[in-house]
Order: sequence, then structure tokens, then C-alpha cells
Amino acid sequence: MNFGREKNMRIAIRGGGHNGPGLGSVDDGLVIDMSAMTGVRVDPVARTARVAAGCTQGDVDHATHPFGLATPAGIISTTGIAGLTLSGGHGYLSRRYGLTIDNLIEADLVLADGRFVTASEESDADLFWALRGGGGNFGVVTSFLFRLHPVSMVFAGPIAWDQRHARTIMQRYREFLPQTTQDLGIFLGLKKVLSSPPFPQEYWGKRICLLMCCYNGPEDEGNKVLAPLLGALPDPWFNWMGTMPYAAVQSMFDGLYPKGMQWYWRGDFVKTLPDAAIEAHMEQAANTPSELSLMHLYPIDGAVHEIGKHETAWNCRDATWSMVIAGIDQNPQNAGRITRWTKGYWEAVHPYDLGGAYPNFMMDDEGDARLKAAYGENYARLAAVKKKYDPDNIFRVNQNIPPAA
Repeated sequence: MNFGREKNMRIAIRGGGHNGPGLGSVDDGLVIDMSAMTGVRVDPVARTARVAAGCTQGDVDHATHPFGLATPAGIISTTGIAGLTLSGGHGYLSRRYGLTIDNLIEADLVLADGRFVTASEESDADLFWALRGGGGNFGVVTSFLFRLHPVSMVFAGPIAWDQRHARTIMQRYREFLPQTTQDLGIFLGLKKVLSSPPFPQEYWGKRICLLMCCYNGPEDEGNKVLAPLLGALPDPWFNWMGTMPYAAVQSMFDGLYPKGMQWYWRGDFVKTLPDAAIEAHMEQAANTPSELSLMHLYPIDGAVHEIGKHETAWNCRDATWSMVIAGIDQNPQNAGRITRWTKGYWEAVHPYDLGGAYPNFMMDDEGDARLKAAYGENYARLAAVKKKYDPDNIFRVNQNIPPAA
């Protein structure tokens, strides 16, 4: 840190390397690569885990699952826990246990001037507030202390329908979600079936509407919870739900999205899903440019709404979903195509969404207005904390919040 600052270099902080716009790297600068720091220490009595900043989500699950414990995180195990946490973090457990930042107890970090601090509610509380959602703007986090919850075997898996039923599925889903138990995490996707095992060959390349479910409880209870929703829908093409370790759900998509793909994504916070928005989604999803491209709606209701929007830097505590539209392809020559599709899809549905987005679902070409919308009333406070801890904006290879004037 000191070397980079003294040489006036642009500095990028790399954790899991999962960032869409590539902000874990920098040309003609210094990359502080945390990926070798992968230790996890679980305290099963206190139900906490000390997690080094180079860990992936899979590293954390590997350590906590033998104790029947977990903390809310994303949906794919290759996600870096540092980048996920610092911008918020949501996943299957968020409806019951909140965002990843809602389970953060403290963080060790190195500041722009090279000092070591531990930020918590009791020490450097303003910095701790900013770390919970403000991204990598304030220092190099070297370890996190997370609160853990009882999670072991779950009833989970994907259920897929012909996409021509998407209108009905999205309508029933929006009605079902606020009424069901917070122990059920269930996201909706519009995408294609990949032309490869384990998917049945008869469905390869076909467009689907997907419900990816994870119920933290036994299978018989899970079936009862889902019955009102599934009973109101047509028969699916396939239903692969079953009892499995929570860590298996978290790694279920790893093989489908290896590193090295072309990615371009856009996000939004979504509060309601009116019929007009559903029609726009269906129209855009009918033109996906590749089998890997997708739209997902991740629920961020329940426990996420129980924390005030000023208690952490994460401002959008009243949204129902965090949406991502991702153009994905193996071929670099298709980068322009997937980018145009993603932007067009986003422009079609954005009028029905809230102004901001989950910062981890934002690219680096969206402009300051989008970032300010993501943080809303918290933006000015974040800029003030930035001025205190990084007045020269050393940490700027990120979704950048400049120091307050």
C-alpha cells in the first residue's frame, strides 16, 4: 500500500476476481492480490467465522458447513467474499438472515496512509458504517468477522418451464413471495437451457423461465411451503429439487460459468413487478444473444427490510428484488453483441425499476448519476467518510466515491 501510494500508482485490490467490469485489475498500475489469503477460522460456540480477504464463497462454505453453519452470501461459490461483502451481498439466506453486511461484526483493514485498523460498531464506527455497502473505497480489507446461522441440509434446486409460461409464472411469483416464509429463498430467471449435460437433450437451447429455490428445512416442509405456488402453475419441464448440503446449492452453477468468459451486465433495484414490466421482460428475453445470457431477479425482502436504510451504507432497504441482466459468451468476437443486448434489455425495463442498482451489478461506464442513485441519501455521508480516510482518493479503481469537497 505504501509503495503504491509513494510511487503515485493506480492501485487495484483483487479478491476473488469475480468483478464484472474487471475492477480487480488495472493497466500500468499496482494490483494488490489477496487471493493467496484464504484462511477461515470458525468458532462454532460463538457462531462466528474469521475470513481472510482472499477467500471465495466456496472457501467459507467449506469451513462453516461441517458445523452446520453459514452466513448469507451469493449464488455461486467462485464469488470473492471481499467484493461481495463490501457492496452488500445477497443470496438464498437473505430473506431470513439479511445481507452479508448485516452479518458483518468487524473488519481488519489497511488504510490509504498504511495504518492498520479494526473497524466495528465500537471502533472507527463511521468507517464500519461505510464498509457495509460502500465498496472498496475506504481501504484494503484483510479479514472479516461474520456472524453465522444454523444452516445444514436444505431442500433446493431448479424448476424450469417453457418460457411461453413466463407471464403466468412471474405474476404468481410476485404474489407468492411476500406471503411465504422467509426460510425460502427463491429467485426467478429468464434464460436458455445449455446444450450440454446434465440437462436433457430434448431441452437443449430452449428458452425457459426458471425458479431456483432453497428452503432451509426438511423436504416435507419445503413441499408444503411451495405447494401454493406450484399448484397455480403449469407442469414444469423439469423439477430437480431435492435434499442436499447447503454448500452444494452454492456451488451448483460453478461448472456452467467458468472463468474467462465475456461478460457485460447491468442491474437495477426492483420494488414492484407490474404487468407492463413483465411484458417488457418477456420481449427482451425472447432475444437472448447466447445460451449463457440471462436475467435474474434475486429477492431482497424479509430480513433485509428490517434494517433502516441509514444504518448501513446500503440504501435501498425497501426494494423487493435485485435484478441483473447479463450478456455472457465464450467468444470474444461476440462481446459487442452481448453488450448491445444487455443495454437494450436494461433500457426496456428500467422505467419500471428504482433509480439505483446493487453496485456489484454495475459496469464502469454507467456514470456518477447511477452510483449516486444506488446510494441515495447515504451518498453524501459516504463522501465525507471517504474524505476522512482516503482524502487523496488513492482507492479509485472501483465504483468510485470521490472525497467530499
